[in-house]
Amino acid sequence: MKESGSRTKLPAAYWRLWWASAVDNVGDGIFAAAVPLLTVTITRDPVLVSVVSATTYLPWLLLSLPAGALVDRRDRVGLLWRSQAMQAAIVAVAAAMIWLGRIDIAGLAVMGFALSACEVVFANASLAVVPDLVSEAQLHRANGSQYAVANAGQLFVGPPIGSLLFAVAAALPFGVDAVSFVVSAVLLATLPRRPLPRVEQPPMRVAVAEGVRWLGRHRLLRALAGLLAVNTFCYQLGNVTVVLLATQILHVGERGYGVLLAGAAVGSVLGGMVNARVVAKIGALQALLTALVANAVIFVLIGTSPNAVILGILLGINGFATTLWSVVTVSLRQQAVPTELRGRVHSVYRMLGWGLMPLGSLAGGLVADVLGVRAAYPVAGAVRGVALVVALPVLLSAMRSGRSSE
Repeated sequence: MKESGSRTKLPAAYWRLWWASAVDNVGDGIFAAAVPLLTVTITRDPVLVSVVSATTYLPWLLLSLPAGALVDRRDRVGLLWRSQAMQAAIVAVAAAMIWLGRIDIAGLAVMGFALSACEVVFANASLAVVPDLVSEAQLHRANGSQYAVANAGQLFVGPPIGSLLFAVAAALPFGVDAVSFVVSAVLLATLPRRPLPRVEQPPMRVAVAEGVRWLGRHRLLRALAGLLAVNTFCYQLGNVTVVLLATQILHVGERGYGVLLAGAAVGSVLGGMVNARVVAKIGALQALLTALVANAVIFVLIGTSPNAVILGILLGINGFATTLWSVVTVSLRQQAVPTELRGRVHSVYRMLGWGLMPLGSLAGGLVADVLGVRAAYPVAGAVRGVALVVALPVLLSAMRSGRSSE
C-alpha cells in the first residue's frame, strides 16, 4: 500500500457506513453482555450455556454460501439495511418475552439463531461494500477504522452499559439493542448503490461453486481460511466459558463482568487504530504471523489468570492481536478477489472460518464440564499453536516471495 493513499481523506459515504456500524455495535455490545447474564439466571449448566452459543453461530455453517451468492446478485446496500431492520424486529420480540418472563434456554437459542441468520447476510454484504466506497490504497485504514469502532462498541462501550441495564431490568438491554438496529438501518439506507450487472445470473448452485473454486486455487487465502477455521473454533472453545471463569472462579459480579470485557476492547480498538502503521512498518504477512503466535500464547495464559485484573489485561492483548489478524486478512481478500466474486468468496471463507464455531462452543462446554472451567482456554491455545505450525510453510513462502497471491 502506498503511504499517500493511506493518508487520503476517506469519503463521506464511508463515514455513513462507519456511523451505522458504531451505533449497531454499541447495541451488539449491550446484547453480548446481557445474553450470558440472562443465560446464567436460567441455568448454570456449562453444556446448556454452550448450546445457546452454538446455535448462535450455526447459521454461518448452514447459510453462508447462499448468502454470499445473494450478495453478488442483489443490491448490497438494500441487503445491509433490511437485515438490520429484521434484527430489530427479532430483538424487540425477545425483549417483550423477557419482560413477560416467558423466555427459556430454547427461546434464547432460537433468538440467537435468527439474529445470526440475518448477520450472515449483513456481514457478507458489509465486507463486499467497503471496496465500493474507498480506494484500494485506503483499505487497511478503512477496515481498521471499521474494526476499531466495532470492537469499541461490542467490547468497550456496550458491555458495561449492558451489564448496568441488565441490573435494572433484564429486558432493558434487549430493547436498547432493538433501537440501535433501527438507527443503523436508517443510516445504511442512505449509502450509494452499486449498479447491478445486466447479465443473466447463473443458478445459485453454479454461482456458489465459482466462489469455492476461486478460493481453492488461491494458496495463501486457502491456508488463511483453514487457520481461521481452527482459530475461531478455539476462540469459541475458550470464550464460551469466560462468563463462568469470571463469575464462578474469579467471583466477578454482573457490573464487573461488563467492565472486564472492556479490557478486550481496549486492545481491540488500539489494534484497529494502528494496524495500518504496523503493516507499513513490518509488512502485512509479518504482522499476521506475529498476531497468530500471540493469540496462541495468550490463550494458554488466560486459563491461569489468578484474578480479574490479569484476565482483563490478557483479554486486551488478545484483542489487539485478533484485530490485527482480522484487518490484515480482510484487506488481503478485498485486494485479491474480483468485484463480481467478492460476496461468494467472502462467504466461502467465512463458512470455513466460522462454520466450526458451534462445535467450538459445544467443545468448550464439554471441556469445562470434564476438566474444569479453567481448562478450556489452555486447550484452545495448544490447538491454535499446532495449527500455526502446520500452516507456517505457506505463510513463510508468501513472505519470502513478497506476494499475497499465486
